[in-house]
Amino acid sequence: MIKKWTEEFRFVWLVAWRELRDQLRDWRIIVPMILLTLVLPFLANAGAQAAIEFTASYDTPLIGERLVPFLLLVVGFFPITVSLVIALEAFVGEKERGTIEPLLVSPLKDWQIYMGKLMAGTVAPLITSYLGITVYLIGLAVQHIPFPDPNRMAQTIILTTVQGFLMVSGAILISTQSTSVRAANLMSSFIVIPMALLIQGEAVMLFWGHDQVLWLAVLGVAVLTVLLARVGIAHFQREALLGREIDILNLRWIGRVFWRSFKGNARSPWTWYRMAVGPTLRKQGATIGVTLLLGLISILAGYAVVQSNIGSIPDDLMGELSSIIPAGVDIPTETALSFPYIFGHNLRAVVIIALLGTVSFGTLGALMYFINLAVIGIVLALMGVMGLSPWSVALFGILPHGIFELTALILSSAAVLHGAILLVTPSPQRSLGEVVIDTIADWAKVFIGLVFPLLLVAAAVERWVTPVLLSNLIQ
Repeated sequence: MIKKWTEEFRFVWLVAWRELRDQLRDWRIIVPMILLTLVLPFLANAGAQAAIEFTASYDTPLIGERLVPFLLLVVGFFPITVSLVIALEAFVGEKERGTIEPLLVSPLKDWQIYMGKLMAGTVAPLITSYLGITVYLIGLAVQHIPFPDPNRMAQTIILTTVQGFLMVSGAILISTQSTSVRAANLMSSFIVIPMALLIQGEAVMLFWGHDQVLWLAVLGVAVLTVLLARVGIAHFQREALLGREIDILNLRWIGRVFWRSFKGNARSPWTWYRMAVGPTLRKQGATIGVTLLLGLISILAGYAVVQSNIGSIPDDLMGELSSIIPAGVDIPTETALSFPYIFGHNLRAVVIIALLGTVSFGTLGALMYFINLAVIGIVLALMGVMGLSPWSVALFGILPHGIFELTALILSSAAVLHGAILLVTPSPQRSLGEVVIDTIADWAKVFIGLVFPLLLVAAAVERWVTPVLLSNLIQ
């Protein structure tokens, strides 16, 4: 088995080496890329020195110290964005130059060609990134600016590495789906802008000093990288690459594909439930079961976290909770917790989970789903600390509306997760666009047919039934 995989990957290295030779012999790409990479570290060094001197004059050296690892992160990120053009033209650039046909007609497998291009595409971005980081650190040493601590240094360098792999994976995927280098370069904004926002979030963590959260960011980016690479491999088809000459925004085709998947063969709302919603639920059955199980684990985890940290809960906080909970179970309709507010809040949570899951192959959506259900366990544990029975609170304060609300949340989250699974599953008979449209249609069927009505019922029960049951329990 090992020998077979070694032989398989030998061809991957051949493709990667071929790609690297093409990259390195074009000095018009390499020289400007290196020069731009070397300029930013000097600017970052000057900025770090100025920030440290400025903050020291106001007796706030911590801000200047936290700025040093942030600039290290920026110095590593900037060269990757400059070098991304190499990965963006990996497939479509060769197609325009007319040099990709020998590679595509070779006996190599699709995944070997894709992996070879992917590996070669990461070399230049990571080398230039490490070069910029090295120059920046040398500048810190020359200016006698203290280096970040080893843990922070490791975090920023590993973050830079996994973010480089993520951006290149996205660029290679765009290159396979584009018909021209111009279109691929324009599509790169869908990589650079989200990554810039991610850098901002990581910067906040750096300034706050949350080391554990940064390691979670490393794990999250690594998972996204693997999923994005898997999507590219699953939907790479050399025949489609050769046959695709020009892309047209065909809204009529998009609408037709969506409506065919959404409606199925139904001719009325009743048959739509039987012929469209029912088969979709059966198709997602395993995913729904896994989502339910993970939800239960999240609730238990939230409960366990509070139970293991009871001694660290401040007394004044417990006093506030003791006064807020009884007063909050009988709020009139015209106040904040009215029926429209409850329904809108739950609907917003479901939509946010769906959107986050769509842009992250289900990972961010799953994370938000875990957090939402973990809150239930936290609340039940706090009720136990206050002297109430968690089982009674769950039975009278959560279960009446939770039957509908949590069911809606589980169904919607499972639909998003199932769509992510379809995206990373090879589908030779359908294009990537068709798979995306079908997954959106499946989520829409579940949302319109079940989630939306369940949220309406849940909001009504939570507004007019749950407060009565919970107030009797507390009194």
